[in-house]
Amino acid sequence: MKAFLPPLTQQEEKEYVTRMKGGSLEARHVLVERNMRLVAHIVKKYQNVDEETEELISIGTIGLIKAVATFNDERGSRLATYAARCIDNELLMYLRSKRKSAKEVSLYEPVGTDKEGNQIRLLDICECEDPDVVEELDLRWRIKTLHELIPQLLSGRELQIIEMRYGLNQTAPLTQREIAKKVGISRSYVSRIEKRALQRLREGFAGREDAFGQRIEKP
Repeated sequence: MKAFLPPLTQQEEKEYVTRMKGGSLEARHVLVERNMRLVAHIVKKYQNVDEETEELISIGTIGLIKAVATFNDERGSRLATYAARCIDNELLMYLRSKRKSAKEVSLYEPVGTDKEGNQIRLLDICECEDPDVVEELDLRWRIKTLHELIPQLLSGRELQIIEMRYGLNQTAPLTQREIAKKVGISRSYVSRIEKRALQRLREGFAGREDAFGQRIEKP
């Protein structure tokens, strides 16, 4: 795996979280980048799962981004503690969706094993804490806004790749390699299109007011 930036100290983390709450996208990006090591660490648990490490890193990063966006430091815990659960859940949910797209499964059916050889069951995915109301409202707003921005800002191949990549329109999400094979282009080209489309969507959020009336800064 690639080398990642060192994690933030507790004081640095508090400062960046405060700046992020003030609307700084730069602070949010730093919090994500400096916690990528955590994603790589958690992905190691799934080394026996029949999925490419690069794909699992990509899925785990989605969980990290969600964790940073919904983190509440007033609860007294570190971001890494909260993010670890979000990353793990994102990976488990991904494995569940892959299995469900193939056949009907039982909650007790294993979807893989962790590093210690323990079975990972779908039942494990269902065990989650009650969501914070503020976090839930913010997440719902972001999802709603994202669905509005996708058809507005993306068209042609970008729209096609994003829909296939993230399983929009009630379809199962595909890996970059699966998309490349389906569309007839290279995986690296799929990756470039995906990154360009995601950047366009990030920029689409700029200038808007979030669920609580705070203006979102440009990325």
